[in-house]
Amino acid sequence: MEFPKGFLFGVATAAYQIEGAVNEDGRGPSIWDVFSHTPGRVHNGDTGDVACDHYHRLESDLDLLAAIGVRAYRFSIAWPRVQPGGSGSFNQKGLDFYRSMLEGLHARGIVPMATLYHWDLPQPLEDAGGWRSRDTAKRYADYVAGVADALGDAVPFWVTVNEPWCSAFVGHLEGRHAPGMANLEAALHAAHHLLVAHGLGTQALRAARLSGQVGVVLNLSDVHAADARRPEDVAAAARIDGNENRWFLDPLFKKSYPSDLLAWYGQRADLTPLQEEDLAVIAEPIDFLGINYYEYHRVTDDPNDPVHRARKIPPEPPTTDTGIGVRPKGLAHILERVASSYTGLPIYITENGAAYDDQVGPDGTVNDRRRVEYLSAHFEAARGSMQAGVDLRGYFVWSMLDNFEWAEGYSRRFGIVYVDFPTQRRILKSSAYWYRELIASQQCT
Repeated sequence: MEFPKGFLFGVATAAYQIEGAVNEDGRGPSIWDVFSHTPGRVHNGDTGDVACDHYHRLESDLDLLAAIGVRAYRFSIAWPRVQPGGSGSFNQKGLDFYRSMLEGLHARGIVPMATLYHWDLPQPLEDAGGWRSRDTAKRYADYVAGVADALGDAVPFWVTVNEPWCSAFVGHLEGRHAPGMANLEAALHAAHHLLVAHGLGTQALRAARLSGQVGVVLNLSDVHAADARRPEDVAAAARIDGNENRWFLDPLFKKSYPSDLLAWYGQRADLTPLQEEDLAVIAEPIDFLGINYYEYHRVTDDPNDPVHRARKIPPEPPTTDTGIGVRPKGLAHILERVASSYTGLPIYITENGAAYDDQVGPDGTVNDRRRVEYLSAHFEAARGSMQAGVDLRGYFVWSMLDNFEWAEGYSRRFGIVYVDFPTQRRILKSSAYWYRELIASQQCT
């Protein structure tokens, strides 16, 4: 596989999933601290209190990045670590941690991509209404301005918001993620305010006159009708596609919400907070789009589903150990669809990866052959999309480290580096060595 000069081969992480040190150096509580400590919310009662202890192992983890040979690293800045109350004063020790990270990355020749919101909303803002409240978007803009002032000279790529669909719908409708609600209206209001926050955050970064590029990250799914001959299935698939893809792509790039979903949701929820004048803010021009790809869906009509009248059919093999179907063509389909129907902006695959039940062998190595096959096939699909005209500029593997996998706790391993959580020992898996060889084979510097 050959990729063009300058292509960014990277890995990605998120603060709450790896940092730990939740009560140290002035960090405040986030919605995930509260959620994970609520009995029954997370598998096995796991929390991110320690996670990968990355906060205390920053330098050695940066050395791991260099050892693998990655050209870029996508990480997230923990809002409650740098602004514990979600508003007001900033925490210098928190800012110093990320300054050290940025300096360490630059010293190793690794390009940083900083995500400003990866789900860890400060709990005081949740107590005041969270993303259901328009005020949270304003507080977010203030937070972005403060971080830009403190760190902006060292960040070449900014991501405003990561996966607003998950924050809004998994967190407020499905209840599987923080804050753990199950209310369609709350989810729709949260989704809108997350998009407004993106727009206001983009404006704040522009106002800071930084040289870094600005983008947003969406998790997009490849959605198909279970039976294309059944109009009911086709309509159900359109609703799921609308919810997971078009509800975010359309306002960002077309300054409108999809009309079919507006009509559908309008019969089920109060959409008053979705003010039309917000659309110009949401569609504030950006420099790139980040796409996270994990899933394709086969959807059938389901009259028993009160929200979308739709049901996702379990995928056929091959699947990951979490039951997610392995469909590299889905990635290619999404990339080509976005490029042809929404934007000609540069695109980065900001997350792609798979969870497998990795084990340390008798010889002390971790042979994750299936992950190597998974990544190889998806990189090949991405390369094919580039040949078809998609302006793809980089690919960030999820994840650098095995970590706290949200509601699944430590039961799911996505890393190309194995973490023995009781000892915090790191072991490069076969996939890390495969990735190192792939990067080394490229003439892309």
